[in-house]
Amino acid sequence: MTQSPTSPPSSLTCFKAYDIRGRLGVELNEPIATRIGRAFAETLAARKVVLGRDCRLSSVLLAQAVAEGLIAAGVEVIDLGLAGTEEVYFATTHHGACGGIEVTASHNPADYNGMKLVGRGSAPLDPATTMPSIRNLAESAEFQPEKAGGSLRHAPETRAAYVDRVLSFVDISALRPLRILVNSGNGAAGPTFDALADALAQKGAPFDFFRLHHDPDGRFPNGIPNPLLPENQPATSQAVIEAKADLGVAWDGDFDRCFFFDHDGRFVPGEYVVGLLAQVFLTKEPGATIVHDPRVEWNTRAVIAAMGGQAHRARTGHAYFKQALRETGAVYGGEMSAHHYFRDFMACDSGMIPWLLVAELIGRTGQSLAELLANARTAFPSSGEINFRVPDVTAAVARVEAALVSGAREIDRMDGLSLSFADWRVNLRASNTEPLLRLNVETKGDPEGLSRRVTEVTRLIEGG
Repeated sequence: MTQSPTSPPSSLTCFKAYDIRGRLGVELNEPIATRIGRAFAETLAARKVVLGRDCRLSSVLLAQAVAEGLIAAGVEVIDLGLAGTEEVYFATTHHGACGGIEVTASHNPADYNGMKLVGRGSAPLDPATTMPSIRNLAESAEFQPEKAGGSLRHAPETRAAYVDRVLSFVDISALRPLRILVNSGNGAAGPTFDALADALAQKGAPFDFFRLHHDPDGRFPNGIPNPLLPENQPATSQAVIEAKADLGVAWDGDFDRCFFFDHDGRFVPGEYVVGLLAQVFLTKEPGATIVHDPRVEWNTRAVIAAMGGQAHRARTGHAYFKQALRETGAVYGGEMSAHHYFRDFMACDSGMIPWLLVAELIGRTGQSLAELLANARTAFPSSGEINFRVPDVTAAVARVEAALVSGAREIDRMDGLSLSFADWRVNLRASNTEPLLRLNVETKGDPEGLSRRVTEVTRLIEGG
């Protein structure tokens, strides 16, 4: 075994539960990226790996560093250049690669970067075995001797094949004229969206698009692209109103999450989108299995039950959801955080497929997005995810449990702590990627009770 000429750190804290995220120059830099590429190749015994990157200013050099590590391990690197995470997922299977790496920090602050990793067939890497093995090898840098035969080739033609796959999910004949406002947040989505829009136009799709913050810009002049943050939503909301759009769509930095706004500019919480897409797929495939996360679930489970489908819970996080789809054969899975997974897209998440399916549903039903969601919003009000920075997450959860557990009808510990009562439900979980405690509350048709319960649980979290 040969030792890396650069002394490795004793611990690589950029490794998280199922991906890599870290502060630049502190937890992640180019030498570390090279070691990660080398460790990825050796752990997977990879001969061919797909590589892509988002538009962060640091991503070009980090991707080059990853490629150096892969090439040193004798790997053929298929370089997509600027591309979304889902394009790496697609290309990994499309090119018959042994794995794929997207250099991205998604929605993290500008001084962060990271990587999302998949194996052969775009399968998630086991967070209990494979990810620790990659980490341990990257930390020790006890690599095998360098191998000949490593190479790098650019593959821009892959995008056309990806566009064809995405468009296979929608029936063009069912689409009706729509004005759609799209906000790429100056992330990686713009060029990929343009390729989809061109293909749709060639097929006769009657869409009129309005583009906002469309050009990739790693300086993020309009803020970090994370439409889930309330302070980031007014820009899209106002643009929808000004454009008199029927629908607004916004993406995060690597566009594997897709967010919606109705024609009035109202943001649509992710759990309602999960219910809507469950309806779409159960119409197409009656009796199918739908995977959902346990944070906010009552509306989704009501939709699935009403349409005769099978509901299946999975832990929050893309690795767990991909595994659940593969194990159950579910046609679709959705997280309230706006990750949407599709069996026929390598059981992976896509931020481009959801808005096409919603546009198709609007075309088929003749209803606006607001009309499609009105009943769900009324029947199952929810708080949206509320984040807390607390000194001791375990102690905060214990306070909530001690105060409320005696009255709970159901206790679920699949992902954090979920307590269900007659007319409300609460979920508390620690973030997998950030030092946060996340709270979600939902009720059955009781918006006033929702506010009261949020206040009650907040006081318990904060030690009151």
